[in-house]
Amino acid sequence: MVKKPTLKYAGDQGLLVEFGDKIDVKLNDEVRNLTFQLDQSKEEWIIDLVPSYKSLLVIFNPTLATRKYIENYILELAIDLGETSESTDRVIKIPTLYGADFGMDLEFVASNSNLTTKEVISLHSEPNYRVYMIGFAPGFPYLGGLNKKLSTPRLDTPRIKIPSGSVGIAESQTGIYPNDSPGGWQLIGRTPLSLFDTNREQPSLLVAGDYIKFEPLESLEEYSDIKTDIESNNYKLEINQLDNRENSQSDRHE
Repeated sequence: MVKKPTLKYAGDQGLLVEFGDKIDVKLNDEVRNLTFQLDQSKEEWIIDLVPSYKSLLVIFNPTLATRKYIENYILELAIDLGETSESTDRVIKIPTLYGADFGMDLEFVASNSNLTTKEVISLHSEPNYRVYMIGFAPGFPYLGGLNKKLSTPRLDTPRIKIPSGSVGIAESQTGIYPNDSPGGWQLIGRTPLSLFDTNREQPSLLVAGDYIKFEPLESLEEYSDIKTDIESNNYKLEINQLDNRENSQSDRHE
């Protein structure tokens, strides 16, 4: 049994279910579990479910159920969730070339943290990062597990264009830009993988609940070879199963 969540209305068709006020693995588990239960319920009044770090936005059709019914239905599920989510426990390897032109802010991150660039790369590529949510842009993963030593402020002035695949740090978070877009995160590297492609059956490479692990590449040539394999459909994505002991170690970095 979990603590009773707080319900807040977001317009005429939205109900925000909040489980807490911080980034926390257990809170995110509750969000995922409730999302799974509501999705499996197939209730006609559910239009969409939008999970985040610590809350779930339920978009509903008010002509198919009263607000009171929806509130009670959600609360009954939420206070008796247990471990009901369908977790894939996938760990997806993200090949990444750190530094140089792809990670123009790597030296600043190192200086800000009183570390060498090699130490930044080592610390950043060590954990299994949990994908807490997809947001900001289609396919953009918000990741949990960044080592506190790497916490770095955002840019004072956001860049007009961040290349797709760029890996960045902002405060206590790290993430990957899935497409060219403006952004204010400190860039430390880039992956040749495509995180969002409308031509795929599932456009977003990552989903909430996945884990990723950055794999440092040694050279631009290695990066280019992977890029070529991807474009010719010859690249095989490396996916492993989560080791819960490794997960517990990663969570301690948050």
